[in-house]
Amino acid sequence: MTPHARLRRIRIWLVCFIICLVLSGATAFPLLTEVRWLDGLLREPWVPAPQALVDFLGHVRAGLEATGRDYPFLAYGTDWLAFAHLVIAAAYWGPLRDPVRNLWVIHWGMFCCVAVIPLALIAAPTRGLPWWWIPIDCSFGVFGIVPLLVVRRHILALTPQPAPTPPPAPTAA
Repeated sequence: MTPHARLRRIRIWLVCFIICLVLSGATAFPLLTEVRWLDGLLREPWVPAPQALVDFLGHVRAGLEATGRDYPFLAYGTDWLAFAHLVIAAAYWGPLRDPVRNLWVIHWGMFCCVAVIPLALIAAPTRGLPWWWIPIDCSFGVFGIVPLLVVRRHILALTPQPAPTPPPAPTAA
């Protein structure tokens, strides 16, 4: 594969990754509206949703409504979550421009994807989420690392390899 083709693939994967980060961040702003919409949709008779999911989402909706009514300042936490996703997406501008020089950003992103799993395993039960929600949260790290692994492979193929060091010349005795 030519370096130009590799660079094009890197950029396509990174643009997709950035779009996903921006979308996941932007959806944290209207959280209550989205949960109301999803709760209403899952309660439609034509939607085959597991009852445990419907019940849990109804509980989440009630919690968000009560929190919004009585403690609206707590939504500021999800505003910061959204902002963090947007800022993380902006960090990928470096690899988009110069992937070889900014390989460290890809490694950092891969580390973050791996770190999602212990966070979900520890925080979800601590916060009272149902056990079946943990794999959903873990999937963000698993699915997030896939494009980064592809990008890393292409970047490493573009990275100039150091010339091999010749063996030392024999010395005359």
